[in-house]
Amino acid sequence: MSSRHRGFLLRLLFAAVAASAVSARAARDQEEKPSIYLVLLHGEPLAAAIQRGVDRNATWHRAQKRREARFHDRLLRRAAVDEGGGGGGGSYHCRKIYSFQHAVNGFAIHATASLAERLRAAPEVAAVEEDVGTRLMTTYTPQFLGPPNGVWRRHWDGGGGADDGEGVLVGVVDSGIDPAHPSFAYVPRARADDDDDGVGARPPFTAGGACSVGPMFPPGACNGKIVTARYFAGGAAAVLPLDPSRDLSPFDAEGHGSHVASIAAGNQGVPVVVGGAMYGFASGMAPSARLAVYKAVYPAGGTMADLIAAIDQATQDKVDVLVLSVGPDERPTSKVTFLSMLDIVLLSARRAGVFIAQAAGNRGPAESSVVSYSPWVTTVAASTTGRRYTSRLLLGDGRHVPGLGLSAPTLEYRLVAAKDAAAPDAASMERAEECQDTEALRWRAGVLRGSIVVCSFSRGFYNGTSTVTAILDVAEALGFAGFVLVASEQYGDFLAQPLPFRVPGVMVPRVADAQVMWSYYAAHTVYAGNATMFGAAAAIAEGRVATFTDVAPVVARYSSRGPDVTDGESTPADVLKPDILAPGDQIWAAWSAPSVNQPILAGNHFAMVSGTSMAAPHVGGVAALINRRHPSWGPAAIASALSTTARRHDERKVPIMSEDFEIGSLVPATPFDCGAGFVNPAGALDPGLVIAPEPHDYVAFLCSLPQLSPRRRPGRHRRGVPGAAAGFSSGPQRAVRHRVRAAGIPIHPAQGHERGERRRDVPLLHAAAGRRGSRRAARVVRGGTRGNAGAGGRAQCDQGVWGVQLR
Repeated sequence: MSSRHRGFLLRLLFAAVAASAVSARAARDQEEKPSIYLVLLHGEPLAAAIQRGVDRNATWHRAQKRREARFHDRLLRRAAVDEGGGGGGGSYHCRKIYSFQHAVNGFAIHATASLAERLRAAPEVAAVEEDVGTRLMTTYTPQFLGPPNGVWRRHWDGGGGADDGEGVLVGVVDSGIDPAHPSFAYVPRARADDDDDGVGARPPFTAGGACSVGPMFPPGACNGKIVTARYFAGGAAAVLPLDPSRDLSPFDAEGHGSHVASIAAGNQGVPVVVGGAMYGFASGMAPSARLAVYKAVYPAGGTMADLIAAIDQATQDKVDVLVLSVGPDERPTSKVTFLSMLDIVLLSARRAGVFIAQAAGNRGPAESSVVSYSPWVTTVAASTTGRRYTSRLLLGDGRHVPGLGLSAPTLEYRLVAAKDAAAPDAASMERAEECQDTEALRWRAGVLRGSIVVCSFSRGFYNGTSTVTAILDVAEALGFAGFVLVASEQYGDFLAQPLPFRVPGVMVPRVADAQVMWSYYAAHTVYAGNATMFGAAAAIAEGRVATFTDVAPVVARYSSRGPDVTDGESTPADVLKPDILAPGDQIWAAWSAPSVNQPILAGNHFAMVSGTSMAAPHVGGVAALINRRHPSWGPAAIASALSTTARRHDERKVPIMSEDFEIGSLVPATPFDCGAGFVNPAGALDPGLVIAPEPHDYVAFLCSLPQLSPRRRPGRHRRGVPGAAAGFSSGPQRAVRHRVRAAGIPIHPAQGHERGERRRDVPLLHAAAGRRGSRRAARVVRGGTRGNAGAGGRAQCDQGVWGVQLR
């Protein structure tokens, strides 16, 4: 990227973000509650110097970092003096949390709103943005996606393969990692003398950074598989309660970070055992890749300051791939979503050569619910895998009621509704019916002991005061033989995921199925005043055996949808989001035994969890495989390979469907649901061509935004963004010109192919906000000249290898 383009980009970013004002706070004559603010300064970050060839370990570089930190301190002192001496009795509080020194030029502070306003007025400051907080986007999938047979090509006897991520560094910014988990054990292996995989041997692994030690993360935790581990708690310590015994180290006290890391790069063939049951063998998508772990989220929550500091460090550590299963808790306060502090640091990471996979969010199926906005980030939606764990309640009359729960089977026992066993004067009959109150149910403890008890999924579960964990506690205390959690007719069907139960149980989430059970129960229960004769009986079936269907992938209901937006007013953006679809529903992966926020999973070393958090590391792992096969490709080329080879049909060769608002309903998926389609690892390793935008293409995109250039006509920028959507609110519109030239980006052939003609279909997507997206096919053909696409809709690629022809 030329210095002219770099300078122009920086001026554009700073000028645009400066238009964002800090929200008004309490009057100056009242005590202000401090918050975290992110301060962006004029001038390029040090990462730009590295791109110009300045060694990051050079004396100049280290000295420059110290000078910048001192400058940040002087700027804060000056603002604090103005704040304290400005009259009016204003409150004063200011503490610097971080100096961001690599991927973004700025710092984070814990300060009052009035001091933040003074900083914003300083000539050195481009923008001040209030921290909105962060949110986590919470065995079988490698086989479902294609590896090992299609991707992990073996090149010597004895396990492992050339294309399984060896030599690639995958960074994970999340809640940390459990270094003692077998998915992250270092597994050395001998190198073959002759590397005949066509990739070429790499030098010994030397990338990465420091390894922090602390509670539950001892020296040696960075074992070769984990090569970097750090934690960033400055922001969290300022505004959240932290537990020093578990939080102040890279150790994962939640489980989420370990889960994400193992999906991307966990070891191959690790037995998945939960509650004494064997569920198969787990493997990451790139099992031989190394891990760099950056803890920035804690059981009490997370801050944007810690997240940006972690990304800044990961960029400096030169990770190849960065997985973000965490995102903003709300839309950024900046005027333009693409120019929030987070998106600016991600753009800098992309310019530094880092491929970024970020979770789309879990607020679907509502429109424009994605929380990953920018075209320089690959936004990942979540799909089902076709695997389901189902169970049944076997009624005494031979009928079966479908449900789910990872539970062992039982013999047939008496069936008793909790509402019929509660004390008549129970303080809260509703909590008794939900099996949340042990004391209320002790009135008929003798009846409940050894019975299967029916609990109601009603108001308490919707407002968060009732939990399945409490049911298990009550069941153990009163000696239930098992429990059934059934949907309430008053509150309707509920969404359920299979959970491991330490007491046999089954969940029945559909009202229609629950009514079958209630009709049987009513016919066999006799009420006579305070005396009740319980004649119903039932058994719980085995719930730990998977069943499979070819109706997959399906876009998960919770997966956030497009269209993308440019601002807090939900103005549609001309960027297609999400970018791609990957498995995210009911995913087995590593877990951390403390499981602070998920007590039902405590003590387990594996968990089955759902969310776009699980989809993003699948794509991050595939990106690591592509990086290993094509080490010269940059992140834009990897993103192109993923998109142009994505599948648009399920296992039945039927177009991908999407779960809708009504539970169980399916509608045809659009690009606003699944982007380019379902990730295809084998195809992405050999895409035929890559369409790779350069940083100046993103500058052109930003220049065209109406918020920055009101006189520009919408849509002119789409020449720089491969995945485009038309964000017009009314009237007929053409979403994308039907020419390859519309991309306006270099088209490169994939390297290492045999000569000779070869054809491949490549999807070219276009979509319009407010209506179904459409697709147009392209055909890859052998070309004979070098150049970009011409006006006739045909692109010729250099070296006489590939071309693109629209059909």
